Amino acid sequence: MSRLLAGIALCIAAQTPAYAATAADYRASLTEIYGRYQGVLALRDACNSGFPQARPVTEKAFAAWQKRHAKVHAELDQRFAMMVRAHSKDDKDYARNYGKYQGAILKQREEAAQAFLLETRGELETRCNAFPAFLQGGASDLESEFADEWAVLRQWPLQPR
Repeated sequence: MSRLLAGIALCIAAQTPAYAATAADYRASLTEIYGRYQGVLALRDACNSGFPQARPVTEKAFAAWQKRHAKVHAELDQRFAMMVRAHSKDDKDYARNYGKYQGAILKQREEAAQAFLLETRGELETRCNAFPAFLQGGASDLESEFADEWAVLRQWPLQPR
């Protein structure tokens, strides 16, 4: 995940205006937060696959987490799209790049889910049993857990949609 985001950000580094946070700072912060976000999604996928009987509980907790943090998750997606747009020549190039990068992220998330599924059954069961509580707790709040990284990201204004 971090290699992909790092590559995108390097391509836009020369095009960026001067902010207190450099393009490298921005890239590192976005990579950190987006990587954790994708990790949560990968664990959800692994838990649903490995323990389908617990899926209703997992999905209820996940839906509540998504709803509770919808604004920050949307901003994260918008900041990712903004990086892709800065790397693209025009709308057609953006559409192609966005699809390419989203496909690569999905592939990495699937690989992470498969890695979870390779854990011993007991390790994965413990992790999956704790997942709903994690989603309800403060450790899953990407905004508070990554406050310093968000401060860096928010030095760069979002582009209008």
